[in-house]
Amino acid sequence: MSSGTTPIDDLLRGSIDHCVKCTICETQCPVTAVTPLFPGPKYVGPQAERYRVADEPSVDSSVDYCSGCGICSQSCPQGVKIAEVNAQARYKLKQKKGYPLRDRIITRPPWLGRAGTPVAPLANFTIDFKPFRILGEKFLGVHRDAAAPEFAGRRFSTWARKHPSPPTGRKIVYFHNCGTEYYEPWEGEKVVQILEHNGFEVVVPKQDCCGLPLQSSGLFDDARKVVLRLARALAPHVRDDPDLKRVSERTYDICELLLELHDRGELKTDFQPVNERIFYHAPCQQQGHFIGKPALELFALIPGLEVTEGNARCCGIAGTYGLKAEKYDIAMAVGADLFGQVRASGADAVACDSETCRWQITHATGEKSVHPIDFLHRAYGL
Repeated sequence: MSSGTTPIDDLLRGSIDHCVKCTICETQCPVTAVTPLFPGPKYVGPQAERYRVADEPSVDSSVDYCSGCGICSQSCPQGVKIAEVNAQARYKLKQKKGYPLRDRIITRPPWLGRAGTPVAPLANFTIDFKPFRILGEKFLGVHRDAAAPEFAGRRFSTWARKHPSPPTGRKIVYFHNCGTEYYEPWEGEKVVQILEHNGFEVVVPKQDCCGLPLQSSGLFDDARKVVLRLARALAPHVRDDPDLKRVSERTYDICELLLELHDRGELKTDFQPVNERIFYHAPCQQQGHFIGKPALELFALIPGLEVTEGNARCCGIAGTYGLKAEKYDIAMAVGADLFGQVRASGADAVACDSETCRWQITHATGEKSVHPIDFLHRAYGL
């Protein structure tokens, strides 16, 4: 291990020597394709990393225009951890330059959720009231037109506490995320009902944010505290040792889990017809997990459901990236191909596994966008 570095630092820096400068990552990067402000993942990643010294400033501030979508790492034939190198470089850059107040606020969904939920009508009014959005752009740097979900006015965890899951001998722990907690509690309710329909007792422990928004904006120290706190909340339900690695190894995407159950012959398939045409977009984050596109395979089990899969690379939002005033236009340009495909599809609705992607798609196209679980819930007749 190098002096002053961590095993993660050495792992990432070690991977850059495998870069052969083929520029495949440059051709796949959705941000480089729409703005000269980001010279490309190879340039700010493996190439610039060779000039970054532990105790010296990051050599290029353009790394902050990386959206963190991860497409570069997915496309690299040599297995270079390009997006991860860029994320570490952003962290170092932000440590030197400081973190804007905006980044400290919008990366903490529980803060916003807990403040907005009790006064949802008023909070939603401010979201839709253009003069307030203009002030928010001027003083905080959140773009006036950026996609902003409305508060549901109730919390999923409140519903879960009042909904004891019947014991079945098959227990599953549900991490529901901040979007479900404050903005789309009905999605969480549908997940619970589907799992119960398939014979599971669903446990919803007290939980908080996963820390991903913090990590994406370079707030690594805060993100580390948040994700370790979450792991401690979930770990006792996995085993007695609060081990982050153990929790991560036992964590599934909901569609990934349901498809695995189907592959084992354990998923109920008493589906009723859903006679609709829908458009499906697989988010970058999910594709980065290399689990395939389980939602598509589940859709194929539903009679009458006609699905068009988009081939656009990214919607542009990248968590909180597209909310930022200096990056909003970039985010919309990145997503333009997807938005055009959605409009041209003539679909009745859009399905997407990520809530921020759904909000971006609806914002840009005006089309209803829901989680794939919605169609399974309807097909089950729940």
